[in-house]
Amino acid sequence: MENAADPSESGHLVFVDAYDADTRYRRVWLRGPGWEPLEREEFEPRVRRLFPDIDLDDPRQVHWVDRPGQWPPWHPGEA
Repeated sequence: MENAADPSESGHLVFVDAYDADTRYRRVWLRGPGWEPLEREEFEPRVRRLFPDIDLDDPRQVHWVDRPGQWPPWHPGEA
């Protein structure tokens, strides 16, 4: 998985790490708290709690390393 050396220097509020098909989570760096593993359903509520006025479609605010807006598949019952 690719990791940014220091996403705090990028100027982004949110930095989404590389897609990994072996997990339902993506590592997400949030300005302030730092890195967190988030799944699709957690992403927007968590980001909006910290940054209520964020534009999730603005690449100046949210950086995706790859596959913007995509999350690995997961089905209920899977670990």
